Amino acid sequence: MLVAVCCVAVLLDALVGEPRRWHPLVGFGHAVALIERSLNRCPQKSGPSIVSGGLAAVLLMVPVVALALAAQALLTGWVALVVQVVVLWLAIALRGLAEHGKAVSGALLQGNGEQAREAVGRIVSRDAGALSDSGVAAAAAESMLENGADAVFASLFWFLVAGLPGVVLHRMVNTLDAMWGYRNERYLYFGRFAARLDDLMNWMPARLTALTYALLGNTRLAMKCWFSQAKAWDSPNAGPVMAAGAGALAVSLGGPAPYASGIKQRPRLGCGPEATAQTVEGAIALVQRGVGLWLILLVVLVLSLSSLWPGGAG
Repeated sequence: MLVAVCCVAVLLDALVGEPRRWHPLVGFGHAVALIERSLNRCPQKSGPSIVSGGLAAVLLMVPVVALALAAQALLTGWVALVVQVVVLWLAIALRGLAEHGKAVSGALLQGNGEQAREAVGRIVSRDAGALSDSGVAAAAAESMLENGADAVFASLFWFLVAGLPGVVLHRMVNTLDAMWGYRNERYLYFGRFAARLDDLMNWMPARLTALTYALLGNTRLAMKCWFSQAKAWDSPNAGPVMAAGAGALAVSLGGPAPYASGIKQRPRLGCGPEATAQTVEGAIALVQRGVGLWLILLVVLVLSLSSLWPGGAG
């Protein structure tokens, strides 16, 4: 049944995309911001900020995960199936990711650099106004590759591993990391618990995603970039994903990037020419084909197990 839920949720996402209003993760984000403003009173102090940040994360996550556990235990039949499909659909956002990427690549293809910078500013935290057209394309491609891993593949992974509680916990942890996981004065200590938990939960999905990208692109170059470049990246999970993705696309990503605080010197990832609009399109296609590959492999696995143990798989 888990595989069927994955297939239906991906299909639903492809047909209707994300809800434009009343998305649960948006509401959760508002709660996260409110609690952070209330508890993050001494951001410069290591001990108190780490404790309050960890406490805030637990207070936010435990009730929702408990509700997911109860739903998984108590709901049966078609009701359980519908609830699981809806929750996973809300978590993956594959179509929304592609739409954000295509807004950037479409503007670049039309020669509208200003519109492209506005579009990329909606999906990355760097100073979009200071980016060249190549920088815009690189930022968008990096976002497609990394968010494909964080939101799409990791959501599918945790649903398959732990059902409703798994995917709900992962998306909440990932949201907390997105909001608090900055290495700046305000969040360095307060967001540390959420950042470390996100690193832990994404460790295996990130490497499965990197392998997926490698298999669907320039495999030899992707594997070479993964093993030689990923360790230089400051994130233990984004490094393998983006290095393998850049190698699979045979382009160069990473490098210096402008932020409001100044230029951040980042390692180069991949190998090849600088990013273009086609790079963004290629990154989107890599994520989409990767999801298709996962679903095919899951269906084949279930059918194989069913032939060995009739009635025991799925």
